Amino acid sequence: QVQFIESGGGLVQPGGSLRLSCACSGGTVSNYAMGWFRQAPGKERIFVASMWRTGNTYYAESVKGRFTISRDNAKTTVYLQMNSLKPEDTAVYYCAAGRAISVGISMRDYDYWGQGTQVTVSS
Repeated sequence: QVQFIESGGGLVQPGGSLRLSCACSGGTVSNYAMGWFRQAPGKERIFVASMWRTGNTYYAESVKGRFTISRDNAKTTVYLQMNSLKPEDTAVYYCAAGRAISVGISMRDYDYWGQGTQVTVSS
């Protein structure tokens, strides 16, 4: 059974950086379209970034230019590099995978979800 496990969250000061990882067990990330979502306390889970199986990448406007999604097929891992972090980036970040070639911003596009990793941006 394929599983996705996030890591790399933590506490960081405003302006700092973090790199989240999403490791795939039981499969390889190149077989999935991958995405990152986040959920702040009391709010809905929202789209952050995605990478299609073709390699195309897409970002939410709020993170464009600051976050970068990438994948390492050999390590079966997807990353989210987060730079210039702001307090409003504080949330639980979830990795998601879809069996289709492409995925959008809707949670319905994804078939598998990780358990989430907490990111807190605070001084």
